[in-house]
Amino acid sequence: MKASDLFVKCLEKEGIEYIYGVPGEENADFVMSLKKSKKIKFILTRHEQGGAFMAEIYGRLTGNPAGCLGTLGPGATNLITGVADSNMDRAPMLVLTGQGDTERLHKESHQVMDVVAMFRPVTKWAQTVWHPDNIPEIIRKAVRISRTEKPGATLVELPEDIAHQQTSAKPLPVRRFRRPVPDDKIVDKAWNQIKKAKRPIILAGNGCIRRRASTQLREFASKTGIAVISTMMAKGCVDMDDETCLYTVGLQAKDFPVHAIEQSDLVISLGYDMVEYHPRLWNAGSKHKIVHADFIPAEIDQDYQIDVEVVGDLAHTLWMLNQRVDAHGADNLDFDHRHTRKARQLMKKDLWRYANDKAKGRIKPQKVLNDIRAVLGPNDIMMTDVGAHKMWTARYYQCHEPNTCLIPNGFCSMGFALPGAFAAAQVYPDRNVIGVAGDAAFFMNVQEMETASRYGLNFTMCVWEDCEYGLIKWKQQNQFKGEHTDLAFTNPDWVPFAKSLGWNAYKCDDSTKLQATLKKSLKAKGPSLVVVPIDYRENMKLTKRMGNIEVSI
Repeated sequence: MKASDLFVKCLEKEGIEYIYGVPGEENADFVMSLKKSKKIKFILTRHEQGGAFMAEIYGRLTGNPAGCLGTLGPGATNLITGVADSNMDRAPMLVLTGQGDTERLHKESHQVMDVVAMFRPVTKWAQTVWHPDNIPEIIRKAVRISRTEKPGATLVELPEDIAHQQTSAKPLPVRRFRRPVPDDKIVDKAWNQIKKAKRPIILAGNGCIRRRASTQLREFASKTGIAVISTMMAKGCVDMDDETCLYTVGLQAKDFPVHAIEQSDLVISLGYDMVEYHPRLWNAGSKHKIVHADFIPAEIDQDYQIDVEVVGDLAHTLWMLNQRVDAHGADNLDFDHRHTRKARQLMKKDLWRYANDKAKGRIKPQKVLNDIRAVLGPNDIMMTDVGAHKMWTARYYQCHEPNTCLIPNGFCSMGFALPGAFAAAQVYPDRNVIGVAGDAAFFMNVQEMETASRYGLNFTMCVWEDCEYGLIKWKQQNQFKGEHTDLAFTNPDWVPFAKSLGWNAYKCDDSTKLQATLKKSLKAKGPSLVVVPIDYRENMKLTKRMGNIEVSI
């Protein structure tokens, strides 16, 4: 068969469902082969970066990779931001790029660049297909590496002359393996450190949103009563209504959860990636005892010096700890949880302070997030872009289930939420999906509004309008005594703009009507836009309050 046909058959064998992106001349054979597939659906996007973000969200929600497609040169470079975001946020992804004829790769040639070398820093593995018979091995390896903890992106480049060569090779069978588990002796050591602590606390990271890990974590927290603080990407690993949930860290300030960490004598970090929230923000000088458990060894950092490190499948590690709790007897544990329960009580009160706010003209960030939480069910999905709205979401939007609030917080790229909401609506068409973006972030991939309209997906984008780069302004005001550079811009007339692209569109500047507007948008057929003039005067008020927050037992 033709090499490009074999390439597609290998992807089918791996269970790939979607490929998102924009084709070009150099991958024409591949997309014609893909057209014949009855198992893989190609989603034509308006920009390669949008396709990469769609593939990322598919990977984060399912644990399996989707593909994102670009041709050589500018098509490949357009992919790279979304690929880097996926790789740093631990989402499996296949990056599929075309390339020029191998007879011209050694010299100066139209649009030719070393794509594999460019992508190596932002992928786990990148490889060119130099011979059609190697395609089965390369695809099998790319998917296997992409899925292996910690998950990430892999790239396969298919030159145009290789794509239409003939081959008699066949797809390799898919083999899965069980992840290694830790030795009993190191788990015993970790358990001994935990049970002799008086004020332990859990810091849950990205690894805890894996389904099995979250289940075991909830059981461990329930049995021991140890409070769980999540990073932004671990929201929902413990139910927000559970007494052990101590909400989220992420703001670079001393919030209630950080005060609780300070008063703890042991931090149990689980699935924690320091790329999300650096240890210097909660453990400067490495003053805490730390038990670290994760799929892979921890990053080395002077503010993160570990006492006991448990490396292996995180869910199994937690299962082993639960076994030890049962053997010891939960009633025999002598923990003092007063500091974490007080921090939870104070934080909970703060979260709902503006739930009944009646402001008009501009709506407070806290109120918008309260209302989004109110209209979404426990398994519905909310995701946020990058900007000031992300910081408010990190603090004020809490979850019942893992993977129901998706925040980009490793590479932290703007332009994430619109294509991400599109993919979430594809993965879970029976769930409500709301994406939150600032007006700046929304316009970074605004072209995908047409893609969403073309495919007729049902989801809502809630755009917070302030006509500025709000987070940059906030940070400059903090650093330069209230001063900031020129960060203002203009926006379109949102409602006719969205309707011209086939969207339902609403603008709400009345706090008392926001919930009703959101519900209406979610019930409407097709994608919906809800624009909210946002009251970012709250930014500096929060900054001032964060300097006065204290929890003391």
